[in-house]
Amino acid sequence: MHELAITQSVVDAVVERTGPARVTAVRLVIGRRSGVVPESVRFCFDLVTAGTPLAGAALMIDEPAGRARCRRCAAEFVADDVLVLCGCGCADVAVDGGDDLRIASVSLVPTAAEAS
Repeated sequence: MHELAITQSVVDAVVERTGPARVTAVRLVIGRRSGVVPESVRFCFDLVTAGTPLAGAALMIDEPAGRARCRRCAAEFVADDVLVLCGCGCADVAVDGGDDLRIASVSLVPTAAEAS
């Protein structure tokens, strides 16, 4: 399950940038064409955040689809699968988006200096 390694990489990247600050929420963008299963990432998140500043943080995942245009018939359609085929049966399509895999935002508990 590569989602475990991906989730661990996300947690490592957040901790690297935020240090010991307590993280309350993480928002990820996982495109429908990325090949990553969001439900598996959700499952792994609680496992890999245990004992880190992200323990107990909320995980939100946006799952955008891509757009595609068939080069044969010029049809435009939503591309939300790794294998993109036009309704006409053609696989010669131009795909835009839907393959995202990124950290969109991180929310932290304000420090005492920021709260005053």
